[in-house]
Amino acid sequence: MDISRFRFLIIACTLTVAAHRGQAQTQPPMKTGLWQIHIESEINGKKPPDMAERLKNMSPETRKKAEAAMKQQGVDAGDSGGRRVCYGREMIEQGRWAEQPNGCKTDYSSRTTSLWKWHSSCPQIGFEGDGEAIFPNSENYVVKSSGVITDEGKANTTRSTITAKWLAADCGDIKPLEVRR
Repeated sequence: MDISRFRFLIIACTLTVAAHRGQAQTQPPMKTGLWQIHIESEINGKKPPDMAERLKNMSPETRKKAEAAMKQQGVDAGDSGGRRVCYGREMIEQGRWAEQPNGCKTDYSSRTTSLWKWHSSCPQIGFEGDGEAIFPNSENYVVKSSGVITDEGKANTTRSTITAKWLAADCGDIKPLEVRR
């Protein structure tokens, strides 16, 4: 996977959930605690390698360092391709359970306790796209997004689906994701 393709994947996944960070008007009905997050994405119709696949291809020392660094940030990569993250009360209450890159503007067309729809524009990183989050209950959510990332004059289409399931109130040894200001 070349660097540009990896960059697109990171931006697409970040923006998929980033739109949730906005005004704290309507909170999603999410429980605090440990969540299992599964991300499926594609760039120009091709699926990039997932986190578990990339970790498998690292040397044992590099993998151990990468896993420790992710855990320090509140993310456990897991062996099944899914990630486990810990959402704290403050993060959910402040609507900051996902960070949005600087310079992005998100406009919501819907923000209820069961459905959020938005359009994001990030001129600094060349992204424009739409998304929606569905919250069927406090223990599950699904986020779907699509957009275009322009890099070096070339437009690349992205699509992502994130499926999340609450696992437990206790996060065990995974520290809560930090609220960034």
